[in-house]
Amino acid sequence: MQAWEAGTLKLTAAMNEQTKAHQVAAVATFKKDQRLNIRISTRDLKSLQARALEEGVPYQTFAVSVLHKFVSGH
Repeated sequence: MQAWEAGTLKLTAAMNEQTKAHQVAAVATFKKDQRLNIRISTRDLKSLQARALEEGVPYQTFAVSVLHKFVSGH
């Protein structure tokens, strides 16, 4: 923790490779290359927007997150 706070923490080669692998996986997971248009009730949209506001994210980002969690079983 001291090294981190002092700014002297150095990544090992293995840690650097692991970080790169995680970055590649994150980009592939969240690549948005398809469009989905849906119609929902005003009530549901307002609720979705309110929950997104509570989470501090845009409502469309929140909706994508909810869908991703559902389809991935989380």
